[in-house]
Amino acid sequence: MSENTNGSADERRRRGLEKMAEVYGTEFQNYPGDHFAMTADHLFADVWSREGLSIRDRRLLLLGALTAQNLMDTAGIQIGAALRNKELTEAELHEIALFLCHYVGWPSGTKLDILVGTIVAQQKKAARKEQSESTEK
Repeated sequence: MSENTNGSADERRRRGLEKMAEVYGTEFQNYPGDHFAMTADHLFADVWSREGLSIRDRRLLLLGALTAQNLMDTAGIQIGAALRNKELTEAELHEIALFLCHYVGWPSGTKLDILVGTIVAQQKKAARKEQSESTEK
């Protein structure tokens, strides 16, 4: 990507990687290729970094759009990140699923609700395992 008003290409990549880490609660490596460049340099350095909406606001919109398209794999990534970042609680995520049932269809909203329960259970299990391993040391 060429330089623009948002800084040098290296600066945009750094900002993009930092925003990706903030959004998903995990660090990202720099990868080659146009697809990753558009993701890091445009989507995260520019779009997710814009003023006007919080990460939580953007995540809520994204969960609605993903559920409407029945893209549950990607919705699951967003649910996990929202829980890790403490942007949304389990109760709020279930409420979102119920709300979306009425706008995107009962089957899709129900799939989201089930997915919330599954991801919450996975994260609780991982936290218990981590706590158990730390007390054994």
